[in-house]
Amino acid sequence: MTHTKLIGERAISVNDEGYLTDYAQWDAQVAETLAKEINIELTPKHWAVLKFLQEQYKNEVALNIRRIGSSGVVDIKEFYQLFPQGPLKTSTKIAGIPKPASCI
Repeated sequence: MTHTKLIGERAISVNDEGYLTDYAQWDAQVAETLAKEINIELTPKHWAVLKFLQEQYKNEVALNIRRIGSSGVVDIKEFYQLFPQGPLKTSTKIAGIPKPASCI
């Protein structure tokens, strides 16, 4: 089911878990807002991870923790430090892309 979430003055479509249902609605303000909701302040390293995730999504590459750990962007330990509440689920939500199939 799709819901509407207000971010600034914009209505953003999200699913029951809070993931964007329309990637075209994503921008830096959306990312900042979603991150703040879970007490994450985005640093340049966070942005590098988000960009990597978005590139993988656009290229239809299945995402998982190992792929991110071997990306050269972050190692697995740092990935968990950047996104402590379930790194893959949290980072993909902030990146505006669907929850990976590998996430429960």
